[in-house]
Amino acid sequence: MGVSTSRRDPPSPDAGIALVTVDFPPVNALPVQGWYDLAEAVRTAGRDPATRCVVLAAAGRGFNAGVDIKEIRRAADNSALIGANRGCHEAFAAVYECEVPVVAAVHGFCLGGGIGLVGNADAIVASEDATFGLPELDRGALGAATHLARLVPVHLMRTLYYTARTVTAHELHRHGSVWKVVPRAEVLDAARALAREIAAKDGRLLRLAKEAINGIDPVDVRRSYRFEQGFTYEAGLGGISDGHRDAFLSRHRTKEPK
Repeated sequence: MGVSTSRRDPPSPDAGIALVTVDFPPVNALPVQGWYDLAEAVRTAGRDPATRCVVLAAAGRGFNAGVDIKEIRRAADNSALIGANRGCHEAFAAVYECEVPVVAAVHGFCLGGGIGLVGNADAIVASEDATFGLPELDRGALGAATHLARLVPVHLMRTLYYTARTVTAHELHRHGSVWKVVPRAEVLDAARALAREIAAKDGRLLRLAKEAINGIDPVDVRRSYRFEQGFTYEAGLGGISDGHRDAFLSRHRTKEPK
């Protein structure tokens, strides 16, 4: 349980690829420390001169179910909420700022914070059963529209955000944000195949290319997401969020994301 990193040495065909795997049963809803651990694992992998591509994957039923709402509700003050917001900010930035390309291997559900991760990745490979969405309004929160906007056109982003609906991997493939859709059992292999193609390039040029491409982005994702988070704080301090979180936990006490 937690965040782990594995690498393979030459002459393995996966040499130069670092696999970062998230595993927080039952649904990969990350606690505060989990977001910081993920950020550190991605940054460490990217700093390694031997790494030319990072694959970000997850164990279990789905890729990511966002923050651990139970942890936030257990806290006697706002420390867990602040920690979750700061931890998410760090993890999303770590993926975006990773010194080498990051390929996300997504299966099952990719919700809330999961959108922040894949929206900042360089490429996405997804399973046929993968679904993507921001249920934030149903959970008394806001945020990650910055990253959803990197996956779908702006009016679809707004509609998905306001309705808390999800979209399928096939729909995102049609929009061009998912590179490939494969059967669930093949998603990690497909992500590794793409990573091998990337890692075959000159590592020095890949690092320059990543920095150059980030430099021409029209939106500063760190600043944009931080702006959104201010409204999450406002909803919390205004007494809006607690009721929605309690209702969500009551509805899903014995359920997992589909």
